[in-house]
Amino acid sequence: MKVSILGCGWLGFPLAKKLIEIGFEVKGSTTTENKLAVLKSNKIVPYLLELTEHKISESISDFLYNSDILIIDIPPGLRKITEATSEKTFVNKIKTLLPFMENSTIEKVIFISSTSVYADTATISTVTEESVLHPDTESGKQLVEVENLLRNNSNFQTTIIRFGGLIGEDRNIVKMLTGKTNVANPEAPINLIHQADCIEIISEILKQNFWNETFNAVSPIHPTRKKYYTEKAKQLHLIAPIFTENETNVGKIVSSEKLETILGYRFIKLDL
Repeated sequence: MKVSILGCGWLGFPLAKKLIEIGFEVKGSTTTENKLAVLKSNKIVPYLLELTEHKISESISDFLYNSDILIIDIPPGLRKITEATSEKTFVNKIKTLLPFMENSTIEKVIFISSTSVYADTATISTVTEESVLHPDTESGKQLVEVENLLRNNSNFQTTIIRFGGLIGEDRNIVKMLTGKTNVANPEAPINLIHQADCIEIISEILKQNFWNETFNAVSPIHPTRKKYYTEKAKQLHLIAPIFTENETNVGKIVSSEKLETILGYRFIKLDL
């Protein structure tokens, strides 16, 4: 099988190496010219691709040609966009990409989404793939729209993976919070997933041929934000964040039970 990975970044690059290791042929895209040699040296067929709201690099046709599967792993990049601006930046990027997908050999798609499609609430309830989606961020709203665009397209089968907060050996959210004060939601549960589990979950979906599915992918360990980030700061010899204690906590527990039951997946990184 031949796979094209749109976005060989923090997750896409090690994923590409893993898929090659288990027998896939992989094309990978990057927006950085000097990374082309890095991809090639790791047996990934490299492509320099820039996707905007209105256009895409001419090499997109070659990137998709003769591939069976497309993995879309590009960040929405919507943190500075609010609902008031009415900018459908990420949605429009995918709309620009869609005609090329429809006219290619792509039969199956994995879309990397996020648990931001679920709202945080004061009840801090458990959400599953069957929960009603009421995203409370612009990123979440646009991800829901993109999920529907792909899911409802009859030219290919789409499986959606909603990852929690991404962490790894070189990446942890506590580094962004170190030394900060008045950090909100100390009693809200964390919904994180390690890079190693992300890679294994995608690999299993490909190996087991699970399509037209939606999976939450979050570690089943859910300590409170205060407990987790305080302990993690201590482990990393960082200044622990100071949480505000006089505001209502909002959050959610994201269940990955479907992933564990249907895919038979067992998380390998529980020491977050």
